[in-house]
Amino acid sequence: MDTQSHSRAVDAVIYLAACAINGKTPDAARVAAMDLRQLYAVADRHALTAITAAALESAGVKDPQFTQARGKAIHKVATMDADKALLFARLEEVGIWYMPLKGAVLKDDYPGYGLRQMSDFDILFDADRAGEVRRILESLGFATEQYGRDAHDCYFKPPVSNFEMHRMLFDATSGDAALCAYYQRVKDRLVKDEGNRCGWHFTVEDFYIYLAAHEYKHYSHGGTGLRSLLDTYVYLRKHGDGMRWDYVRRETEALGIAAFESQSRSLAAKLFDGEALTAGEERMLDYITASGTYGSVENRVSNAVEACGGGGRGRARYLLRRVFLPMEQIRTGYPFFYRHRLLLPLLFAYRVGRALFVNRAKVQQEIRTLSEKRH
Repeated sequence: MDTQSHSRAVDAVIYLAACAINGKTPDAARVAAMDLRQLYAVADRHALTAITAAALESAGVKDPQFTQARGKAIHKVATMDADKALLFARLEEVGIWYMPLKGAVLKDDYPGYGLRQMSDFDILFDADRAGEVRRILESLGFATEQYGRDAHDCYFKPPVSNFEMHRMLFDATSGDAALCAYYQRVKDRLVKDEGNRCGWHFTVEDFYIYLAAHEYKHYSHGGTGLRSLLDTYVYLRKHGDGMRWDYVRRETEALGIAAFESQSRSLAAKLFDGEALTAGEERMLDYITASGTYGSVENRVSNAVEACGGGGRGRARYLLRRVFLPMEQIRTGYPFFYRHRLLLPLLFAYRVGRALFVNRAKVQQEIRTLSEKRH
């Protein structure tokens, strides 16, 4: 897809998502002029195929690819909702506290079931009882895909249930020391649910601050996609008028993300209300649309090199950190080698093997990006 075609497809996805969220029927002539193949490619990259499909259907357009994507999105949310209910019931039985995060909460603010696509359910829980949670999930038919590494454990239950069980909200080893410190005692910021004994939730302000912090983390690393902007728009449309904005400003300043939060909020509001953007907002949108939902290797490498000082020195520092991992990163990312430190020399060979046979495409892109930054 060339640059102009991509730009038209991005504009079309934004327009259709805005129509679906705001209950408007898309203009028939505008829809007829859209290239549905290119539209799907962009919508899929930003996890917006379901909401784009809903807007197209309201205009009388039923494309098989979009229809199938919407059906899959609804099925996945319904399946994970059922599995979530089973898990929460078990956590209640044994007295383990928990709190759903991000999309698991945001999906209910969207105007239709399944409009907010889900890759997984994120749940914060009592990390001291991670072993019990693992046994519970496995007894419910989940397979453990990652345990004891990074900030969360990963579980999968066929056909579509992906659960990420968060021991913490942010991991300092990923370069988010300020965010990690702010949320180190996250339980102190939570409010007890009514109607159960182990469920907790953020206030509307603290949920929004966490949403902005999480978006900033992705934006400043590898990038984040249009769905993040739509999440912000949907959440603030429902909760923004009653929020304590003086508290939000104070806390985002403490986190060091106040400027980003303000820019992101303004961009989201203008984008889905159809208002003109400033030059700065256009640049921010270009970065986001080029990133996709989960960011890109190019953005991650470029941002990391700049964080290391930029230029040749930044590239050298970046490479040293990639080759010779800090012990804290080994502790969270490679716990086996951290526990058996005599085997640490083998970690290098293990990582080289994964780079060659598992992550070859990403590593090649990383090398290309580093090479391009020399010019």
